Amino acid sequence: MLQTYSVIQGKIVPSAAGSPLIEVYILPDDEERSHLINDYKINEHTMISCVDANETPRIEFENEYTAVIMKYPKNYSAEDNFFFRIKSMGIFIFPPTHIVVLLDEPQQLFPRRFPAVALDTPQDVMLRIMLQVVRHFEEHLNSINMLSNELERDISSSMDNQSLMNTFTLGKGLIYYVNALRWNSHVLTKLTFNSSKLHFDEENMELLEDISIENNQFLEQAKTYSQVLEGMMSARASMINNNLNLMMKNMNAIVIAISVPTFITGVGGMSEFTSLFGKKWAMAAYPVFFIFMAALALFIYFLITCEKKK
Repeated sequence: MLQTYSVIQGKIVPSAAGSPLIEVYILPDDEERSHLINDYKINEHTMISCVDANETPRIEFENEYTAVIMKYPKNYSAEDNFFFRIKSMGIFIFPPTHIVVLLDEPQQLFPRRFPAVALDTPQDVMLRIMLQVVRHFEEHLNSINMLSNELERDISSSMDNQSLMNTFTLGKGLIYYVNALRWNSHVLTKLTFNSSKLHFDEENMELLEDISIENNQFLEQAKTYSQVLEGMMSARASMINNNLNLMMKNMNAIVIAISVPTFITGVGGMSEFTSLFGKKWAMAAYPVFFIFMAALALFIYFLITCEKKK
C-alpha cells in the first residue's frame, strides 16, 4: 500500500503537493515491488531486507540512491501479550524524493512537527524520520517500565505462574530492543563517518549527534530494564526453590513422624516382644505404645511448626 507525504511549510503532511516528496510503501505487493525495482533500480535483496524482521541494520551507497536499513518498534496491542516486537524498515534517498518501505502504518514517523528539526532538504527529512524512530523506542520503553512495575506487584502478591510467564515474555522483548538499539547505534555512527557522501551540513551533523545521544540513552535504559526483569525472574525462581525446599522438609518430617511409630507398632505387635512383659503387663503394652507414638508425633509436629515460624 502506497501513502504519499510531502513537506509543506516545515511540516510533513499527507500530500503530494510539496517538496521533498516522501513515498511510503507499507508491505508492498508484487506490483509495487516491481515498480521499485524496475523504475527506481532498487536492489531486490535490499527491498526484501526492509520487511525482514531478522535483517541486520546497515547503510548501502549506490549510484542511484542511498539505502538505510533500521530497526523500529512494532505497534503494540493487547493481543501481543507483553511481547514487544521489532521490525525492519528501509529509507531510500533519491533527492529530492524519499522512499520508505516498512510493515506498519507510519503514524509514529510523522505525528507532528518538532521545532528542533528543520525540514528544508532531503537530509532533514531523513534525520526527521530517524528521530521519530528513536522517539518511538522511548514511548515503548516507558510502557515496558509501567508493565514491569505491574508484574512486580503481581509476582509479590500471587503464586500464579501466569505472572512469571508474562515477565519472561516482557524480558524477551527487551532483549530484542537492546539488540535493535545497538544496531541502530552502529548505523548512526556510520552516518557520521560518511556525512560528506550524504552532503550533511553543520545543522544536520548537530542533529545527527543528538539522535545518536538519545539512541544511546535509550539503549542503556533498555539494558537497565532488562537487568531489572532478569533480577525479578531470579528472585522469583529463588522464592519457588525456597518454598519447594520448605515443603519437602515438612513432607520428610511428616513421613518420619509416621514411619517411626509404625516401626514401633510393628515391633510391639510381635508376640515375642510382648511376651517380655509377661502375661500381667501384656494388655498394658498397647496403650503404652499408643501414648508413646502420640507423644512422638506431637513432638515432630512441634518441630515442623517451629521450622515454619523460622
